[in-house]
Amino acid sequence: MALRPRYTAVPAVPQTGVSEWQSQILNSLKENVELLTGTRGEPDLASAAINRSLLSVSPPEPQQMTRVSAQGNGINLPTGFDINDDGSGGYVVDITDVAAVPLQTDYNDLVVDVQQLANDVARLRATVELLVTQLRG
Repeated sequence: MALRPRYTAVPAVPQTGVSEWQSQILNSLKENVELLTGTRGEPDLASAAINRSLLSVSPPEPQQMTRVSAQGNGINLPTGFDINDDGSGGYVVDITDVAAVPLQTDYNDLVVDVQQLANDVARLRATVELLVTQLRG
């Protein structure tokens, strides 16, 4: 069980015997100390400062994906062609269109890269969610 830090209350600033500028400075200092210590008197502690000892978020694990391993390797495959008479009884095949198709190994590398990136994002989201939950109290 974590214990909240405890502080002694700051006494009220006197209304007499001090100049106006001193009263303003002392009131500001008092309010800032109350915000830092969580002793301002708000039931929900909405404006209390966060003390580092109240946070127990661990840094996320090292990032898995540090570089892209997929290289964009592929081959061009013909997808369209024309067959024409060459005039001597033979035929000529003219390729009219090609499609770039990734190699299976490069596709597999890309799938691994995307999964590693998804794992990294999930770990970071979990860390941020835990941090936000602790900051909200």
